[in-house]
Amino acid sequence: MQIINAKNVTTALRVAIVVSRFNEDVTSLLLDGALKRLKEVSIQDEFVTVIWVPGAVEIPLIAQRLAHTGVYEAIICLGAVIRGETSHYDYVCEQVSMGCQRVALEQDLPVIFGVLTTDTEEQAMARVGGAHGHKGRDSVDAAMEMVAVLRQLEG
Repeated sequence: MQIINAKNVTTALRVAIVVSRFNEDVTSLLLDGALKRLKEVSIQDEFVTVIWVPGAVEIPLIAQRLAHTGVYEAIICLGAVIRGETSHYDYVCEQVSMGCQRVALEQDLPVIFGVLTTDTEEQAMARVGGAHGHKGRDSVDAAMEMVAVLRQLEG
């Protein structure tokens, strides 16, 4: 029996992080956590590219463009979509999640969905270092694990 898991995670990972500027009080904390985690696992700054975009809906286009470069082994998408009083929330969540998934599948590349989709800002803040952990840090761990698994599948 062969078992493939996230052994041999490397620190030579080239990663791009796409961050939404909308709800920046939350997304900047997501980014801070991700960058701190990258340093903790010894990924050097020169292997990391951060791109800010206006909102969550813009994330998949930039993820796709980054994937086309062939430079990155993983793309981490960070954003915060907080429910308002209209149905706009539902459309944004669907567009960004489906867009990121499409890029991952079409480009055969880990595109990590670190976009918070919460009802309130309090719930979002609980996910950037509060009671529900830190989704920015978790996104880095997911990217590293996916790269390790894909490398093992390649040979």
